This record gives sequence, structure tokens and C-alpha cells, in this order.
Amino acid sequence: MKHISRDDISQMEKIERLNLINSCTGYKSANLLATKSIDGKPNVAIFSSVTHLGSNPALIGFIMRPTTVPRDTYKNIRETGYFTVNHITVDMIEDAHHTSANYELGISEFDKTNLEEEYKNNIKIPFVKGSPVQLYCKYVNEYYIKENDTIHIIASIENLFFEEELEHKDGWLQIDKGNIVALNGLDGYCLPKLVDRFQYARKEIPTTSFFKK
Repeated sequence: MKHISRDDISQMEKIERLNLINSCTGYKSANLLATKSIDGKPNVAIFSSVTHLGSNPALIGFIMRPTTVPRDTYKNIRETGYFTVNHITVDMIEDAHHTSANYELGISEFDKTNLEEEYKNNIKIPFVKGSPVQLYCKYVNEYYIKENDTIHIIASIENLFFEEELEHKDGWLQIDKGNIVALNGLDGYCLPKLVDRFQYARKEIPTTSFFKK
């Protein structure tokens, strides 16, 4: 196997280091976070850092890059307190990736892509039309990470929408049925396929599959 040390990493060119470190930790979730400003301007941006934090209460988290540069997503969430998380399907990836472009503050990526706003259940924050899993979230807290000048946003899941065919009887969502993609690094889009699912692991008891008899 190839070996790269911390010193090697520090001496790399910026793009090589960026690509290596963003891809070496494995697949990441690919989501579109949609917000709306206090004066009603919608915004949508791709994030690869949305993670599960707990199920009771239902909490998620994601990382915001340094706010020394104006960022509509952070500004809108702090102003309104709400945002939506929308899973990205394989037919959305070009438009979803384009939302990472550095548009000026106040420019809506909905206007610059084929992504469409969707509104439902009297919720004023937009969802992304066509996304098979959609979360309506409320800002709860944030934690500053001094080591790299980022912010860990904590939010509660207030409403959850998903295509019914994804759900199993025990509540588990089989998201590969929705053609939902994952990210490999910053710009590699992958279409995962379920290999197996296992019963709860208990010591001294052989692992058993949900599907294989």
C-alpha cells in the first residue's frame, strides 16, 4: 500500500491535498439544503456533511465552512431558524453540483439550475421537488470548531417526508430504491446498492441477515 505521512500531506499542492483528504474518509451523504431569507428569497446548496446525531430526540448535524465569507445558507438559518434537507437522486447530480458555485450573496441557485422549489404542509421553507427523502429541520444550537474555523450546526427533525416504497415494516428506509447518490470526495457521485442488512448484534450469537435464510 502507498504510505503518505502528515508531513507529505502538508507539502502537497492545495488541490491534491483537498482531493485526497476529502475522499480518504469514505462515502459521504449528498444532500441539498434549502433555506429562505427573512425577505423571502430562496436558496439551495449542496452539503456532504449531514449526519445523524440521535433518534430521541431526532437530531442531525452538519458543518458550515468559515463564515468570514458571506454564506446565504447560514445567514438564512440564523434569521428564520429553519431549513430543509433533500436527498439527491442520480438525475439531479449536475444541477446539485452546480449549487456549489460561488454565486454572490442573495442569488438563488434555484434560478441558476433546473432544481425546483416545492412547498407543502404550510411550511414556508422550500423543499427540492423530486427528492425522495425530505427533512424539515429547526435550528437548535451550534458549536464553533476552533481547529479549522468551522461551525457544527445542530438541528431537530420537525417533519419527515419520503416515498412510501422506501420504507420497510420496521421503519427502516432502503434509500437505494430511490436512486439516491452518495459522494466520494468533493465531486465524485456514486449510486450505492444494498448488499445486505443484519439483525442486532449480540455477543456470542452468530450474525444473521434480514434477507438471507
